[in-house]
Order: sequence, then C-alpha cells, then structure tokens
Amino acid sequence: MTERIMHYVPVDIIYRFMRDFFVKVGTPEDDAAICADVMIASDLRGIESHGIGRLRYYYNRIISGQHDVKTPMQVVRDGATTAVIDGNHGLGMVISKRAMQMAIEKARVHGMASVAVRNSTHFGIAGYYPMMAVEQGMIGLTVTNSRPSMSPTFGVEPLLGTNPIAFGAPTDEPFPFIFDAATPIAQRGKIEVLARNGEEIPDGWVIDSKGRTVTSPAVAMASFEKRQASFLPLGGAGETLSGHKGFGLGTMVEILSASLQTGSFLTDLSGVDASGNPQPFRIGHYFLAINIENFTDLETFKLTTGNILRQLRNSNKEPGQSRIYTAGEKEFEKEKEVRAKGIKIIPKLQDDIVFLRDRLELSEIAFPF
Repeated sequence: MTERIMHYVPVDIIYRFMRDFFVKVGTPEDDAAICADVMIASDLRGIESHGIGRLRYYYNRIISGQHDVKTPMQVVRDGATTAVIDGNHGLGMVISKRAMQMAIEKARVHGMASVAVRNSTHFGIAGYYPMMAVEQGMIGLTVTNSRPSMSPTFGVEPLLGTNPIAFGAPTDEPFPFIFDAATPIAQRGKIEVLARNGEEIPDGWVIDSKGRTVTSPAVAMASFEKRQASFLPLGGAGETLSGHKGFGLGTMVEILSASLQTGSFLTDLSGVDASGNPQPFRIGHYFLAINIENFTDLETFKLTTGNILRQLRNSNKEPGQSRIYTAGEKEFEKEKEVRAKGIKIIPKLQDDIVFLRDRLELSEIAFPF
C-alpha cells in the first residue's frame, strides 16, 4: 500500500473551496464569502482547529438543522451605543461580522459601542472580530459562550464552554496586538487536531467524571458528548496554580454572552434536546469597539502600545530561550509562511475534503490528492 502524504494547498484554492461549499448548501454568495474569509483567517494564522479542518463540522450541523444557512438575523434593540441582535440560529460568522461592524460604526460616532448577540452558532476564531476594529484604528474585544465542556474549579461536571476572550489593539509595528485564547487549558478544536494527527492529549487538560486525567482524543470526544469529561480551567485543577481564575474568566464570558441579551447559557447550549435529538445551539456573543481618537490621537496610541510590546520582548530572557513573543507576533509570521507555502492538509483532513467535494459535487476544484 502506498503511504499517503501530507500536501500543502494554495490559500486561494482552499478559500474558493470553502466559499463554494457554503454556496452549495444554500448560503447566499455574500454570506458564503464572509464564512470563507473568517475560516481562511484561521488557517493563515496557523490555527488549524478553526479553518478548513472545521468545514465538515459545519456540514454536519447544517444537515442536522442546527444552523440556518440563510442567517435571518434581527436587531431587537438598537441604541446610540448599543444593540441586541437575535441571530435566529443562522451562521455565526455572518452574524458576528455584521454585529462587530455595527459596533464599529456606532463607536466611530460616539466613541465606544457594544453589541450583544443571542441565538447564534459557532463563529470561527474569536480573534477575527477584534482585527476588524483594529483595521479601523480602534480597540476591539470579543467574547462568546459555547456548548458545555469546562468544569468549575473543584467540580467534574462540564458546564461552561471554552468561552474565549479576544482583544485587539493597533500598534506602530507591522502587526497589531491580538490576544485570542479560550478560558480552559484547551478547547475542542485542539482535541480534534490531536485526533487527526494521531497524538495524545497532554496530562492535565481533560478529566473524566471521577477527576481522572484523560489522554485519548477519541475517549475525550466521546465522553464530552455524554457529559462524562471536561476541560480544566486555565491554571488547572484546584486553586494552587490559580485554576479558579480561569473558572472566573469563563464565567465572566458567560455573563457577557447571555445576561445582556437574555440569551441561553450553560447546559442550554448543548445542541441537543432532552431526548438527545439535535437542536440549535443558541450561542451568545458580545462585541465591543473603542474609538481611540476619543481618548488620544491614534499615532500616539500606536507608539505607546508598540513601546510596551518592544520593552516586553527585549526584557531579560530565561536561560536557553532566544526570543520573547507578544500576542499576534507568531500569527503574523505564520501568515507569511502559509501564503508562500500553502495550507497544510494531512491525510485525514484530505478524507474530509474529498467527502465534501464528492457529496456536494464540487469537483471543478482541483486538489493534489
């Protein structure tokens, strides 16, 4: 048997395939382009869990009826600096791009603005939306809740989602400061990547219902679905290494993603009903845009922020370490590499692409596998 190999596929081909996928399942062309843009941003930044590797996930959710490909979102409250949007279970990436754009437009007039969203679905990488604000010379903040997967400190029941926090600020450097991180130690997408790569889960990421560590990706994913496993919060088990801080941050995200918009929370985000049948996920998001010019001139802000980052990176290094990175720097360098080399497609991911290509008759796009 010939050994299967990894391929690197040009960025434009992967983008076109993802855009055409969404069109083929019934998404309007403009909305399909938004979805592909959010997903390709993940691949470009080296976040393998939320790009082309997530496409079959969306297919499964669409055919199960958990995502509406038409995205019938509705503004239910609209103020000078605030808004509440009901996504009506449409595509989270489309809802979220429009919500952040609304926050940016309001902040341009009033200095600051925030938009809360309910009844949405998975919105891709959280960092995409602060980057929208940064491109307009603003600070951006985004949080979202998600289906239960993290246990409280001293608990073993998965209640909170991976609940990421993403923050972005412009600088005078070639890249902005972009912080994007889940509030548990890891998130489901990383487990999916480990499974595709045939790797084990590091100790201390996932525990079962008895508090024992789980290292098998297959066991972890199956146990997540049965609510018999959970991620530990940032900091790990207990309070010794400050696991309670990750728990607190995850809870803060849950409040911003549910309470302001009268949305769903915790176990109501599981995506299944009491009988275990698929139902919409009812996820909530929160977006904040801050117009820097209402506080100081943009160039001064960029210089100050750049000086902060440079002083951090130029500080004394741990023995054996040659470099300190600030958030967004690695991703900036990764994007240059990916644009030149292409997106890495391992054999298991090739199977998913071939399945979707054949199922949706997208054979006009040529892949090297």
